[in-house]
Amino acid sequence: MRVLGIDPGLRNMGWGVIDAEGSRLSHVANGICHSVGSDLAERLLSLHTQLSEVVARFSPDQAAIEQTFVNKDGAGTLKLGQARGIAMLVPAQAGLEIGEYAPNKVKKTVVGVGHAEKHQVEHMVKLQLPGASIKGADAADALAIAICHAHHARAGAGYARALKRAGA
Repeated sequence: MRVLGIDPGLRNMGWGVIDAEGSRLSHVANGICHSVGSDLAERLLSLHTQLSEVVARFSPDQAAIEQTFVNKDGAGTLKLGQARGIAMLVPAQAGLEIGEYAPNKVKKTVVGVGHAEKHQVEHMVKLQLPGASIKGADAADALAIAICHAHHARAGAGYARALKRAGA
C-alpha cells in the first residue's frame, strides 16, 4: 500500500509518500508545496496544482491528512481550513480513500506520546524511515501522518479479517 501523508498549511503544505508492506515501511519521497500568489484564491490554486502533481507522480493508494486544531486566531484557523480543503480535495479527485488523524494521535503513534515536540517527531520519522532525506519540518509531519495511517490501516484490516472469519 502506498500512502500519501499531507500536513496542510496555507504557506507550506508538507507531503510525504511511503510504502507499507505488512509492518515494513519504506520512504518513497517527501517535500513541501509552497503557495504562490498575491491573493488567497491564487495561493489555494497553486497548492492544488502542486499537490495534484505529487499525486500524479507517485500514484498513492490512500491518503492521510492531519485534522485541524482550533487555535486562538480565528482568521488563521479559517485559512488553515481552506488549505485543508485543498489537501482533501486533491486525493478525493484521484479517487483515494482518505484517513484523518488528530495531531495527538499522530504523535502518539509515531513517538509514543501525544504531546511530543516537533523535533521528536522528526527524529522518530528518521528512525522509522532510514535513509530518508527529509525536506523540512512540514515534510516530516506529513511522513508522520502517513506512518500513522499505515499503522491504523493495518490494524483496521486485521480487525476486518477477524470479523469476516468470525462470521464465516
